[in-house]
Amino acid sequence: MPPGGEDAARKFYSEALGMIEVAKPSGLAARGGAWFTSGTVNLHLGVEPGFRPARKAHPALRCRNYSSLVARLRALGFEPVEPVGDGAIPGVRRCHVYDPFGNRLELIAELV
Repeated sequence: MPPGGEDAARKFYSEALGMIEVAKPSGLAARGGAWFTSGTVNLHLGVEPGFRPARKAHPALRCRNYSSLVARLRALGFEPVEPVGDGAIPGVRRCHVYDPFGNRLELIAELV
């Protein structure tokens, strides 16, 4: 993320995605950034001068309550986009959403 993006990261990763922010070790805290966790997933967002978003490469996150999450993202101004002609991954409903910095994330929910 770009320098100074911690508050925007918290709004997206904590408020919108429902992840929990965890304190960075004291030796790393001065570098800025933010760390988040949910279940067995840990995301570490580092600060990068001259930042450029990852618009193609992306993590895929399996989500509980997928429909509720998509609704919450929309309510907070983050517009999930379902891939055109989806069905490419049998048994999976998915969408892409961009964080406040333009990084792409894929959200997936296995169909039951």
